[in-house]
Amino acid sequence: MTTDPKYPLTDSQASAEAARLIREAYQPTPEPIISYRDTTPVPAVGSTPPVLQPETRIVPQWAAGVAVASIGVGAGVTGLGCGAWLILQGLASVTLTGVLAATLPFAGIAAAATAIGSAFARGRRASTTNVYQGTVVQRTEVTATARGMLSRAKAGQ
Repeated sequence: MTTDPKYPLTDSQASAEAARLIREAYQPTPEPIISYRDTTPVPAVGSTPPVLQPETRIVPQWAAGVAVASIGVGAGVTGLGCGAWLILQGLASVTLTGVLAATLPFAGIAAAATAIGSAFARGRRASTTNVYQGTVVQRTEVTATARGMLSRAKAGQ
């Protein structure tokens, strides 16, 4: 049978073709296959030799740098944490006598520096003579200017 328009069908051929199409349309369809499970056992060792699979992933340079830096930062922070732990363990066992003994040299140095500084300041003050000449003008007016949310207070000139 042909359905080409160049070869028109006769009435009997057309009715036979129509009956065939109707018969095919009302045939029951088989259930569609939606899954498949291969039940053949998998061999423990196959007959195919292993194939070399070269590494083809490319790591960007910045990613490698970030990874190295994060490892370094992690190691550094771990070291700082261990140092802080040791210091705090030492401070936990401190007594008042130990604190006084440890700070006595610093207190002595501070007292000596204060004494030397005050002696130097007194020596400079004793040799200074201030002589003021001229008229003294004292202004007490205050000018306030408010601009926006901020205000300013200026002494008059």
